[in-house]
Amino acid sequence: MQTFDTLDAVRTMTGMRLKLMVLLTFALSLPALGQTTRPASDGLRVTTFNVRNSNSKDGPDAWTERRAFFLDTLQGANADLIGLQEVLQVQAEEIRARLSSYEFIGVARNDGKQSGEYSPILFRRDRFERRDWGTIWLSPTPDAVGSKGWDAALPRIATWLKLADKQNGNRELLVMNTHFDHKGKEARVESAKLLRKTAADLGKGLPVIIMGDFNVTEDDPPYATLVKPEDNGPPKLADAYREVHPQRSKDESSFNGFKGNRRGSRIDWVLHTPEFKAIDASIDYANKDGRYPSDHYPVHVELRWVTK
Repeated sequence: MQTFDTLDAVRTMTGMRLKLMVLLTFALSLPALGQTTRPASDGLRVTTFNVRNSNSKDGPDAWTERRAFFLDTLQGANADLIGLQEVLQVQAEEIRARLSSYEFIGVARNDGKQSGEYSPILFRRDRFERRDWGTIWLSPTPDAVGSKGWDAALPRIATWLKLADKQNGNRELLVMNTHFDHKGKEARVESAKLLRKTAADLGKGLPVIIMGDFNVTEDDPPYATLVKPEDNGPPKLADAYREVHPQRSKDESSFNGFKGNRRGSRIDWVLHTPEFKAIDASIDYANKDGRYPSDHYPVHVELRWVTK
């Protein structure tokens, strides 16, 4: 015959086993370090984010001071596709290590290898299959490594990537990410023309997403060249943020200079062809005690495939 002490012990052991089983089940459901998970969806979350290169002398906002916050912000975006700008090699290595569930695509602009800034594209390996990729230099000789175009102050590049979306019947798409020159007015207009031509040539009718830091607002000629072209030729591009927020605001700046400024207009855009519809778009103002992960805000867009 069991005593009450024995019964209590049995009940205690049984309770402990149940707790351990619950804890083990919860632990197994967590993503591994550096991994992110999202429920299956026909939505396509896209983030464009200028990281601010690590060579800049930014004092308390230097890369070493904000690196952890930046990487937390980037991983927390939980995007399917990410376009980054101003990435130097040391930053590329740290981003690759932290976002290990993504494939990092791109080369540096000076030598087509590791010298200078990257404009890379990151994509989820569990969602996409990579079909092809490459880099063009924003110049009259786009295949010439390190070439500088028109009145640009620096060499500039665009990274392009062809993917198959495994969540949507392996539908193919072309993704491009770029960073226009900060000084050359002619260079920015010509770069916009070159992007449209390259998208048409490479895409050959594929759906297209173009993102980046364009260093101009929607009031400037490069925007019209991309979104409102006079020739009406392919590809026809829409501004995802403006599609979701048709009423323009005075507080839409995507550049903050590490000061939290919101006054002004976006210079970081996500553009897309009619095969997608923008269903959500936001500028991420997250900060920690007035410190920001970069001198730009990340811009997030949710696109949905349009059924043909």
